[in-house]
Amino acid sequence: MKQAILATALAAFAALPAQAACYADYQAKTDNPLRLHYGVIELSDAACSNAARAESEATSRLQEGGWTLLRILSTFGAEGLGSRRTDAGQNYLRF
Repeated sequence: MKQAILATALAAFAALPAQAACYADYQAKTDNPLRLHYGVIELSDAACSNAARAESEATSRLQEGGWTLLRILSTFGAEGLGSRRTDAGQNYLRF
């Protein structure tokens, strides 16, 4: 009985999709006064493989903070976070 439960649990776990971290670096601005910033944002997995979706997701979160997305520079996995942390400063995973 234990083996059947364990086998079922393992099969269910194996069927789950892998959750890979997805991030983007971007440029944003505010007007009046003009301010610019570079930042890093975490995106959903679906947004990482679709440029329009990544832009839409980043745009809506940045707008909540009063910023306008200028452009997504790139999307990347967790391996790219370390090299961007210093450049993004306070806008590292802020939105």
